[in-house]
Amino acid sequence: MKTWRMRRNCALTPSQLLKFYLALVGLSITVATGFLLAGIKIILIFTAIELTAVTTGFLVYCRHALDFEEIEISGTRLVVRKFIAYKETIVEFNTRWARLSQPQEHEKVFSISQTGQSVEIGQFLRREQFQRLMAEIKPFLG
Repeated sequence: MKTWRMRRNCALTPSQLLKFYLALVGLSITVATGFLLAGIKIILIFTAIELTAVTTGFLVYCRHALDFEEIEISGTRLVVRKFIAYKETIVEFNTRWARLSQPQEHEKVFSISQTGQSVEIGQFLRREQFQRLMAEIKPFLG
């Protein structure tokens, strides 16, 4: 069995992001409390806006932090598993009939297809990695 796994390049894991978020919220609330004690009540509005914007951005980041694509070949089975935004898609091909399509010049993905089925792969790869991955998969296809 041969497996290729392509992941999103994320700077922070979800647990690291949570720690950073909690530190940022603590700092914002501390600063807001200081201004509130000085009698500037409007700071509450700006702190709420700031924390809402940061929370929204971090939720979007977390939604895609664990995204991946995986190609697994075992005998005559080729299984493509995609996990994008907490939605998993699994497509199974027969290696004897599956074909790779070359990406066009400006495309960011290539596809694996078989009669009636097609799946795009490679959104987490750089352009130069396409050819290497396709060269590694090709010998397994009939």
